[in-house]
Amino acid sequence: MRILIVEDDEILGEAISQRISRQGHGSDRVTSGSAANEILRHQQYDLVILDLNLPGLSGDRVLHKLRQRQSGTPVLILTARDQVEDRIQLLDLGADDYLTKPFDFGELEARCRALLRRHQGQASDQVEYGNLTLDRNTCQVSVSGQVVELKQREFRLLEIFLGHTGRVLSKEELLDHLYSFDESPSPNAIETYVARLRKKLKDSDLNIRTLRGLGYLLDEPNG
Repeated sequence: MRILIVEDDEILGEAISQRISRQGHGSDRVTSGSAANEILRHQQYDLVILDLNLPGLSGDRVLHKLRQRQSGTPVLILTARDQVEDRIQLLDLGADDYLTKPFDFGELEARCRALLRRHQGQASDQVEYGNLTLDRNTCQVSVSGQVVELKQREFRLLEIFLGHTGRVLSKEELLDHLYSFDESPSPNAIETYVARLRKKLKDSDLNIRTLRGLGYLLDEPNG
């Protein structure tokens, strides 16, 4: 998944970015509200982690402008404010969740998983597709109860397909979900990862179809 981190504290922002990247997500980081607002006008993200006290434009204003553009991108607010009134105001502005600083990174990751899951209309960290099960919490995939070893990028690509069943996904869209701005993947990277998934999951009910000139399609699961 592609996540935007908006945090002007260099140490904290870098720590969050590293945690996100180690999980195989694509992540971009900016340190001002004005930069965040500009990038969100042109780039779609799966999740935004947004600090409130930012130079240039406050996090409140970034969130307000994002919702004015009718964007449904999930937003997790990082805030030092701990008053009930402040939290109510954030939720009313369109925040999906918030964490009060200082916070535990394990809780941050859990809340990110929950928001991504909710945005895709899934009720559990476990996604089932026929005889295949993907567990976001453990980052494991199993087929008929047997664990299949996938690399992080393969796991995230599978997660994207399972979150968009019945929808054609172009290579460009998949690249946008998987990679950060500072990465330069080969145009054939998606073909390579799809080929690996097909090989490793050959005993599963998964069938990622190639639609020439359009992209890839994972059909809706049977039943």
